[in-house]
Amino acid sequence: MTSTLRPPPPAPPRSPAEAASPAPRAPRRRRSWRQALRRDWQLYSLAVLPLLFFLVFRYLPMLGNVIAFRRFKPGGSVFGEYWVGLRYFRMFLSDPTFWDVFTNTLVLGTLTLLFCFPLPIVLALMLNEVRARRFKRFVQSVSYLPHFLSIVIVAAMVMQLTSVGGAANQLVGMFGGEPVAFLQKSEWFRTIYVSSEVWQTVGWGTILYLAALTTVDEDLYEAARIDGASRWRQTWHVTLPGIRPTMMTLLILNIGNFLAVGFEKILLLYNPLTYPTADVISTYLFRMGFQSSNFSYAAAVGLFEAVIGLILVLTANLISRRTVGTSLW
Repeated sequence: MTSTLRPPPPAPPRSPAEAASPAPRAPRRRRSWRQALRRDWQLYSLAVLPLLFFLVFRYLPMLGNVIAFRRFKPGGSVFGEYWVGLRYFRMFLSDPTFWDVFTNTLVLGTLTLLFCFPLPIVLALMLNEVRARRFKRFVQSVSYLPHFLSIVIVAAMVMQLTSVGGAANQLVGMFGGEPVAFLQKSEWFRTIYVSSEVWQTVGWGTILYLAALTTVDEDLYEAARIDGASRWRQTWHVTLPGIRPTMMTLLILNIGNFLAVGFEKILLLYNPLTYPTADVISTYLFRMGFQSSNFSYAAAVGLFEAVIGLILVLTANLISRRTVGTSLW
């Protein structure tokens, strides 16, 4: 008995759509991080120095926060001698001087945020409407220059302008007023500080907003003009929504630095006569830590300030994500 091999039955004819469709591709294998590092090590090497900077100057110093809970003596152990718990926190929370300093920090931080955050936006919108390029570049250069001046130079200029024989008092004398020692009057310190901050930072702050304005679609302006929108309406309904992500990002970052009011400038400008309005947390920490050698107390106050700043950033980021849809993370 013999067996015969029969050929397989012919495959059913494929439809034109199936014939035209390409064959399915095999799933691409994901590269491991070792393979990615081996292939693009030149690019990853550019991040080594920034990572080292943050590791050495940002993260390693966090270990020193332990002395806020331990008794630290100069010349002893770096991490303190013995555990004291929340003793230093209770000390500054029950100290009326600390709450005066905390109030001054809130007031100066609020004034700085109210003036130094919106004014760069206003200046950027005004420069965006200027069509004369030479004038626009001149205004930009003049407004940027104060940012590159050292804090010491800025403080010296403020002292000269507000001295008894300075330009401010000469202007007061022209109107028949008496000379005023502005930097020795506590009621004038906040005005002087915020004014100097506006002069020094507003021009530089416009750079990001001018860059953001270039990303706004011109077709939106054209559509707004066809609908009869004026320049103010175009700014309100097209320009501001276009730069809103940049605005919210910078606002969150500014809120994070809300309590870190300019330490260097205040330290150079203030004096015991202006402590009632000029003394802030950073200068208070400097006096307690370096002048009084009470490092554990200063570390507790600094840790409290850092926690408040973290809470402000997280809250601002959450509110921005829920209401505007823009956030840092």
